[in-house]
Amino acid sequence: MTIDEELSVLESQLRRLKIEYEVFFSNPTKKPPTDLEWKVLSLLRKFSDGGRLTFSQRFRYNEMAQRYAIYSDLWRKKGRIREEGYRRPQDALLSVQGVRPVEGVEPEQPSVAARAAAAAASSSGQPLTFQYSDPSAEREQVEKLYVALTEAKKQSGEAVNGNLDSFASFVQKKTAQIRKENNCEAVEYSVELKNGQVKLTARAKA
Repeated sequence: MTIDEELSVLESQLRRLKIEYEVFFSNPTKKPPTDLEWKVLSLLRKFSDGGRLTFSQRFRYNEMAQRYAIYSDLWRKKGRIREEGYRRPQDALLSVQGVRPVEGVEPEQPSVAARAAAAAASSSGQPLTFQYSDPSAEREQVEKLYVALTEAKKQSGEAVNGNLDSFASFVQKKTAQIRKENNCEAVEYSVELKNGQVKLTARAKA
């Protein structure tokens, strides 16, 4: 089995694991899908060093590792609530809807996996691309572009200016401008390292 095929198996098993946990938390008689989770963890560990992966494979792996980390944290919290019972109104929401941001609490910083994926773009010299039609509705994807850009700049020793909110505003305006000028459906942004400098480019996509 090739690495791409194994990554496809990992993706399929991760998707199935999410469904199995949803069934588990909605049915008190169900047992947790520990066997399937062990298989997912085994594959995640197998490729954790990234040594045998190409840039695109490494980025694909990092996205799945990040997704599993988010899911795992949610499952752990739901499991604790299931064992101890609902102690706060937020816990009932958690059991149905997942984690919600708590007012007054700073949002989490980008995960190690997300930063690793972004850093890979600068170290490999290959462009990392993202495509948007409506950035205001694709906040998570815009954050990935922001992380990729800032991490690439850190790797190359360049200064990082602005925060996520200002960057998201820029992407929204730039996307609207390019779509209007080119009458296109989407705009593709690329982050790449050229001659020691990080470049962010945007172009129309049909």
